Amino acid sequence: MKNIIQDLNKVFDNRIRLGIMSVLVVNEWVEFKELKRLLELTDGNLASHISALEKAECIEFKKEFVGKRPKTSYKVTQTGRILFEKHLKALESLIKRT
Repeated sequence: MKNIIQDLNKVFDNRIRLGIMSVLVVNEWVEFKELKRLLELTDGNLASHISALEKAECIEFKKEFVGKRPKTSYKVTQTGRILFEKHLKALESLIKRT
């Protein structure tokens, strides 16, 4: 019998990463400050989870300046979208089996 949790992706095990991905899959680009506000996180906490998602090639970023202020925005990659959808399907399947 297939292990019912084998299709869950460890990258998305953390609730913060799950939240980041949930925001990004329904928006084209989201600024760091907006993610921080929506998820009610500190700069450091958000940055560490973003770093993990970047390392897994699930998200990409762009840096630009608005006037003299830096602005960093994020979006989900195609790979990230596929992995996240697979993770959600695995969660759904797990829920249906219990």
